[in-house]
Formats: sequence, structure tokens, C-alpha cells
Amino acid sequence: QVQLVESGGGLVQAGGSLKLSCEASGRTFQTYSMAWFRQAPGKEREFVASIALSANSATVTDSLKGRFSIARAKDTVYLQMNSLKPEDTGVYYCAAFQYGSSGYDNWGQGTQVTVSS
Repeated sequence: QVQLVESGGGLVQAGGSLKLSCEASGRTFQTYSMAWFRQAPGKEREFVASIALSANSATVTDSLKGRFSIARAKDTVYLQMNSLKPEDTGVYYCAAFQYGSSGYDNWGQGTQVTVSS
């Protein structure tokens, strides 16, 4: 198991930027990949970005490329969000995919991002 704690959310005006952090602890050596998901009010949770820790290779969902980026430093993963839009509002969750599991089964508590118009 790995524990995940997100931070960095808040209220920002459209066009602004935020940088989210996700600090992992516990059995981090068993982590294959970490990712960010988000859930807007009334909508399903959706994938935002991921980074494979061994290869340090990153993926950002197509609709957010150019505005969002993911990076990591040791056991912390970051989500840089630029040119934010009101539709980026939601709860952002960090997740970990560990070796031997079938997917992202370790989740943080989420951090709220609100973009005002």
C-alpha cells in the first residue's frame, strides 16, 4: 500500500495557473505509475495525466495537452496547470498503480480546484 496526499488546490481566475502536488509514502518502491484524475460536479471521474516512475515517461490526455503537464521528483508527483478554464473546476485526485495490481487502486483524498470566470 502507498499513501497519497494531495495539496495545492484552490480558487483561481480563468487564465491563471496552479501547481498540484502529490506526496507518496509507504511502499513507494512498488509503484509502477502515478496519475492525476479529476471529477467535475455531476460528472464521472476522468483521467488527466500519468507518469511511469521507472521510465519517467509522461502522458497527458489529449484535450489537456499544451496546458497541463506532469512531473515527478522522488516520491512527489506534480501537476502543472496553466491557462485554466472554468471547465477545469473539480476535485483532483492522485492515484498510484503498483506492481502486481490491476490498475490505480491507491487514491488520495483529493484537492479542490475552482476556476472562476
